[in-house]
Amino acid sequence: MSKQEPLSRQISEVNFLQANGFRFNVQRAPKVGFFGNAINVPGLGLGVAEQMTYLKNVSRPGEVLEFNDLTLRFLIDENLTNYLEIQKWMRGIGFPESLQEIYDFQKEGPIDNEGGDLNLYSDGTLTILNGISKPLFSVHFKDMFPIALSDIDFDATVTDAEYLSADVTFRYLIYNFEPFECC
Repeated sequence: MSKQEPLSRQISEVNFLQANGFRFNVQRAPKVGFFGNAINVPGLGLGVAEQMTYLKNVSRPGEVLEFNDLTLRFLIDENLTNYLEIQKWMRGIGFPESLQEIYDFQKEGPIDNEGGDLNLYSDGTLTILNGISKPLFSVHFKDMFPIALSDIDFDATVTDAEYLSADVTFRYLIYNFEPFECC
């Protein structure tokens, strides 16, 4: 074993991710992603099975992963276009006034509905950027759908111009990281 070998395992170059280094795109709601100003990469949880013994219970890894929700905060444009994009999606899924809402909703969107798919979902991509805004990773979310859209809070006592934002929370089937392939 040479004396240089432990040094070769040392980290020689460290660049840290920046909180503002991302882009997000939702196929069904492109205006929401464009105005996105905060997002999370959802965490994971692995269930635990308890094995009983006569001395004590022993924790064993489970076999079912639970994915946390994806939440995006976005600036609301003055025409409410991006806010209404999500609201329309949720109303199409939940059809609060009539069944016709879900039928109309299924005919819209990025998916051709000829194959009988309900057309309630959309894929999304989070692109993680490096310090000079070049893509490093893509995080692909499959079969997303919104489950919560926050309030819009107006306040007449605010003296400076403040831009309103909203949060939308998505559930999805699965997400995967892929290194960004360039050139």
